[in-house]
Amino acid sequence: MSDEGRLIADRYRVLDRIGRGGMATVWRAHDDLLGRQVAVKKLHPQPHLDADELATLFERARREARSAARISHPNVVVVHDVVDDEGVPVVVMEYVPSTTLGDLVAAHGPVPTEEVARIGLGVLAALRAAHRVGILHRDVKPANVLLAEDGRVVLTDFGIAQAAETSSLTRTGQLVGSVDFMAPERLIGAKPGPEADLWALGATLFQAVEGRSPFFRGTVTETMYAIAMEPPPEVQGAGPLAPLIQGLLIAKPTERMSAEDAERLLRTVEDDLRRRPQERSAEPKPEPESGPRTGVASATGLAAEPPRSAGRRGRSKKLAAVAAVAVTAVLVTVALSLDTDTEKKATGGASNSAASLPAGPLSGGGATPSKSAATPKTSAESSPSGSPTPDVPSPTSSGGTSPTAQPSQEATPKTGQEDPDTDSGDENPAANSGSGSSVAPAGHAFVVAASGKCLSRGAGSEGTQLFQATCDNSAAQQWQSGADGTLRSAGKCMTVEGGATDDRTEIQLTGCSGDASQRFHLSGTRLLADQSQKCVDIFGGASGTGAVLWECNGRDNQTWTTG
Repeated sequence: MSDEGRLIADRYRVLDRIGRGGMATVWRAHDDLLGRQVAVKKLHPQPHLDADELATLFERARREARSAARISHPNVVVVHDVVDDEGVPVVVMEYVPSTTLGDLVAAHGPVPTEEVARIGLGVLAALRAAHRVGILHRDVKPANVLLAEDGRVVLTDFGIAQAAETSSLTRTGQLVGSVDFMAPERLIGAKPGPEADLWALGATLFQAVEGRSPFFRGTVTETMYAIAMEPPPEVQGAGPLAPLIQGLLIAKPTERMSAEDAERLLRTVEDDLRRRPQERSAEPKPEPESGPRTGVASATGLAAEPPRSAGRRGRSKKLAAVAAVAVTAVLVTVALSLDTDTEKKATGGASNSAASLPAGPLSGGGATPSKSAATPKTSAESSPSGSPTPDVPSPTSSGGTSPTAQPSQEATPKTGQEDPDTDSGDENPAANSGSGSSVAPAGHAFVVAASGKCLSRGAGSEGTQLFQATCDNSAAQQWQSGADGTLRSAGKCMTVEGGATDDRTEIQLTGCSGDASQRFHLSGTRLLADQSQKCVDIFGGASGTGAVLWECNGRDNQTWTTG
């Protein structure tokens, strides 16, 4: 019989059903006393439990719901009351017009990274508020994350999942609750702590970015085995959120990423993603010019005129305009073929052995130029080398400028003018061909297996964070080995920012000083910083951009070969 129209506790009139799960049904109801809409959750009968087990289950549900009512936070659904209806506890909660994260993923697939970061911050804030008053959620999953119409992220269903653990397995062998979001320590019977909720948050964010649950298998037993015994699957679509999700899904609670570190990383990612549209809008725009135009940027249909002014200032302005158009044109083409190129290059790059590396300080011998290093590059060809993929612009380092906003510095230098890509301190300055085009200096490129892209310095500005970009044999991607263990490009050195040893410290291009923070070597397929013995890592893997320092973990965003 339907509960619609029934009056619960002489106060709450049931209107319609808004959700149903394995443990309970949720109804929209009207509070006749206060004249407001509420949500009421009523536990289902449990025929597999005897009378004593059922009484214990209901009592724990009441106690946990009352405990959840102590949490006052905008990201936590408000518990108004706990009442009995026909001997079954009913939890009266705030009614939140919304859709769930689970329904959103089911309907539309993976969620954009920026939205996932916002959702993650909301859920994490709710969990931290609960943990501060000693409440564990124990059933964090996409179906319990509400995306409200007013923009709030609200975590619901506090306490009911904890009550359900009175009996973990039903008599039919099915686990009560969502087993694929249960932390490993819960499955082996260990007493869970706040870390278990953080693991479930990691699994929830994985499903948001990948469109699937990370450990779900065909049966409960297989799912439990995968959680307890198998490593987490590789995160492919998380971009800069990949290290966060990997850190939260660590099996050992004592080694799992903390709530503080997770919040710090989420805020950093959210700030970076919000700043990028502003950086793109600040890129130089082509200035209207009179007179005939020559040269066509075919991918956009825009004409581009080479700089003609003899003045340094005029030349810079026109270069900026040409670079903006050329980079846009080329990146459109790159974006269309990115998936195919990435798969081919990642497969080929990962198969190279350490024995194939060129001789030099990295491998113990003298420097050997790359075969492709002497290929002349025109300004139009070399401009993409300083730009990452169009949807994930290169990060801006503190005090530096984003490589995407820099005009190409590899254009043909005019007679009597210094080539801005050549520094007097460079051990292998670029040679000039008969036409005056810049030639990539002898050296080698570093190719990351995650994407098949090359480590680039962009325009070579002081303090610029290194990043991955499509390999094009340009000078910006050629690295020379110094006798002192440094890696150099444009007369500057690869450097760990500030000499720090913390994970996610930027790898930058700075003036060579001989400091220990500028010494690197290739050990097999790991590009190691000598000072910390940590790996050079592309933050976010194949879809990431910036190079950072990170604890070596063997993943393909830390696997490097030379080319």
